[in-house]
Amino acid sequence: AESNVRKTWFYLGFFLIFVIFVGWIISYFLVSPEILYFAVVFSILMNFFAYWNSDKIILRMNKAKLIEKKDNPELYRLVENLCITAGLPLPKIYIIDELQPNAFATGRNKDNAVIAVTKGLLEKLDRAELEGVIAHELAHIGNKDMLLQTIVVVLVGFIVILTDFFFRMAFWGGRGRSRGKDNQLQLIMTVVALALAVLAPIFAQLVKLAISRKREYLADASAALLTRYPEGLARALEKISADPNPLKAANDATAHLYISSPFRGKQKSSWLHKMFATHPPAEERIKKLRGISI
Repeated sequence: AESNVRKTWFYLGFFLIFVIFVGWIISYFLVSPEILYFAVVFSILMNFFAYWNSDKIILRMNKAKLIEKKDNPELYRLVENLCITAGLPLPKIYIIDELQPNAFATGRNKDNAVIAVTKGLLEKLDRAELEGVIAHELAHIGNKDMLLQTIVVVLVGFIVILTDFFFRMAFWGGRGRSRGKDNQLQLIMTVVALALAVLAPIFAQLVKLAISRKREYLADASAALLTRYPEGLARALEKISADPNPLKAANDATAHLYISSPFRGKQKSSWLHKMFATHPPAEERIKKLRGISI
C-alpha cells in the first residue's frame, strides 16, 4: 500500500516535469517564453485537478449512476458485510447500465472510495461469485491501488492530448527561427519534438501496463482471504471472461480499472489490445485462486 502511495506521487511528479519539459521545447522552438509559463501553471493545476477529480471523470466516462440502499438492498448488505470484515468504510456504490458482467473501484482514498458494477454482473453472478468480485474491489481500496490507477487514467489522457496539441501548434502554427545560425538547432528541436510526439503515448500505455498485472494477483489473493472462499471469485472470473457482450464504455484509457478486460470479439483479438493488455490471462488468475488453501 505504501509503495502505491509513493508511485502515485512519482507519477504526479513525472507529469509535472514532463509537461514543463515539453513546454520548454515548444517555447524555444517558437521563441515564445509564454508557452513555458503556461506549461508550468497548467501542469501544477492538472496535478491538483487529477488528484481531486479523477474519480468523477472516470465515473462520467463509464456513465455510472449512484444508487442508494433502497435501490438495491441486497447489494448494499453484501458490500456492508464485506466492509465490516475488511475494516473499511462503506464506499459509494454505482451501477453501470451494461450487459457485460464487470466491476471496478476508484476514489482518492478509503474514505472517498467508489465501487461500480455493471447490471450484467448483478444479473449473471450468484451471491458467492458476486461476493468474490466485491471483495476483489475492496482489496484494491484497502491496498490503496485505486488512487494510483485512477490518476494514471487522467494523466495519461492529458499527456497524449497535450503532446498532440503542442506539436500541432509547433509544426502548423509556429513562426520558427529564421536566422541561419539557428537552422541546425531548429532541426534538432524538430527531431526531438517528433520523437516526443511518438514516444509520449507509447510511454503512457507502458505506465498502465506496469501498474496493472501484479495488482490484480494481489487483489485476487486478498479477496480470497476476505471471503474465505476463493472458488467464488474463480467462478466469477470464468463467467466474466466468457461473456460475449461488449462493454460500450470500454476504451484503452479505462480498461485497466476493471476486474477483467472489458474488450470482446475483434477488440479482444486486436494486436494493439494484446500489446497493451493490462490484465493477466483469466486462466492464470483462476488457476492461482484454485491453488489457494484457506
